Parts: sequence; structure tokens; C-alpha cells
Amino acid sequence: MKLLVIEDDRATNDYIADGFRREGHSVDQVMTGQEGLVQASVGSYDVVILDRMLPGLDGIAVLKTLRGAKNKTAVILLTAVDSVDDRIEGLNAGADDYLGKPFAFGELSARVAALVRRPQMSDEPTVLRARDLELDRLTRKVTRAGQVIDLMPREFALLELLLRRRGRVQTRTMLLEAVWDIHFDPQTNVVETHISRLRNKVDKPFDVPLIETLRGSGYRIDAE
Repeated sequence: MKLLVIEDDRATNDYIADGFRREGHSVDQVMTGQEGLVQASVGSYDVVILDRMLPGLDGIAVLKTLRGAKNKTAVILLTAVDSVDDRIEGLNAGADDYLGKPFAFGELSARVAALVRRPQMSDEPTVLRARDLELDRLTRKVTRAGQVIDLMPREFALLELLLRRRGRVQTRTMLLEAVWDIHFDPQTNVVETHISRLRNKVDKPFDVPLIETLRGSGYRIDAE
């Protein structure tokens, strides 16, 4: 999944983002309502995790603006104010779910998964396919030719990205940003290492390789 966290408290923002990254998801982080509104408007996210009490443009204003622009991305509203009237206001503004602070990460993760299971909440299918390869984004199960393939979280995130962008070349920089949230070149072979591991599991045991290397460009899974 691809998530956006809009939260002005750095510790809370990092706590949420780190938790989802450990689960193998791609996470973008912003700390103001204005930044969040721009990012949510131009990015393609499965779920936005939105703090209600933001400085300047608050969470309710962000939510109303997104819904007014017909943005249907699922939104979970977080708040330290947990009265009934407060929850009603948030839901009426267009929130899909509501979670009071403090919260356990496990509950937040479960609520995110429940939102993505609703087919109307995402334009993307929950099961991604290429030939006889299938990846279920919700159960995190990968199979090829009916055989279950056990992937580590980063391997899963890498394969999910390649399948979501089938037919399009993904450069090393694009993969570093989307899978590892690294926005500079660390001069390591982390991408190449994970591609090699992924090939050993997804391609090597089978007759037809799926992951292509385009020398000097990047990697892709063909759209055919």
C-alpha cells in the first residue's frame, strides 16, 4: 500500500510511518495541512492518515477541500479530542474512519487494512497479476503457478511497486524513493541486491522470467 501521513508532531508522525514501513508499505510524510493537501491532491494514495489538530489549515479543512475536489482517497482522522460531537463533525466532513489519541499502532494498521478492503475506497485492484504471478495487497500473499512465495517486507514492497506500474520502467532512484524512502543516492547496491533476491524467488524456479532489466534505465515487469 501507499500511505500519506499528515501529522505535525514529529514523534507521532515517525511512529506511524516507521510502523507501516516495517510492514513493507510505502509512506510519505508531511507536517502541515497545506503540504498535506497538496500531496494528497497530486499523489496516488490508498489511505491518508490525517491529524485533526494541525496548525494553520487544520485536518477538517484539509478533508473538506479534498472531498470538495472529488478526491475519494480513504482518510483516517486522528485526534486527541474524542467527543461524540467531534467524531460526528469529522465523519460529516468526509472522514472514512476516526481514531482517538493515544492509539496502538496495531489498531491503526488494522483500520487501514479494513479501509482498503472496501473496493470503493481504491481505484486499484487488491490483487495484482502478471501472467501466472499473483500478489494480494491485503493478505500479503504472493503465488506463482499456484505456489506460495515467501517474501520479506522490502521484497514484497518492491514487487508490489513493479506490478502496480507494469510496463513502465522504474529507475534505481524511483525505487529508492518509493520502497526505501531514500531521496538521495546512498552509493549502495541495495536495489540490485533486492532485485536479485526477488528474481531468485519469483523468476528462477519458473520457466518464464518476469522481471526485466533495461541496461542504463532500470527495471520493469512487462505489461503483456
